[in-house]
Formats: sequence, structure tokens, C-alpha cells
Amino acid sequence: MTEATLKREDVVAILASFHTRPVDEVPERIDSMELAWLVHQVEQRFGLRVELDDGQLGRMGTVSGAVDVLREVIATV
Repeated sequence: MTEATLKREDVVAILASFHTRPVDEVPERIDSMELAWLVHQVEQRFGLRVELDDGQLGRMGTVSGAVDVLREVIATV
């Protein structure tokens, strides 16, 4: 995966793996534990350290927001 290929489907698949559930059961809202898991998994897959400010964290309460923020962060590395 690269910045250009990080898609909503990738984020949903990562979140699905957190609770070992089908991707179609992943809700739009992301709780704090799911967010921590998502950030950790992105760090592992891309081999980088994701540093998020309060504004970015605030935007990551949904799958769509997380996709947008993670694309921005990865693009700046």
C-alpha cells in the first residue's frame, strides 16, 4: 500500500481485523480503541510513525475522516 492506494476499503479491512468481524459489519463511527488499532496498523504497514495533532484526531471519528487524515499524513512523510 502507498499513499495513492490507501482507500476506504483498506481502512475498513484494518478495522474489521480489530474485532475479527466481516467488513460489512464495520460501522462508520470509530471509537478510541479502534482508532489506536488503526493508527498502529498503518504505522506497521508503512514503516512510519504517525504523529497526529488534536485537529487531525478530531476528524478521525469516522471511517471517512480517518481515510482523509491518514492519506494526508502519509503524503507528508
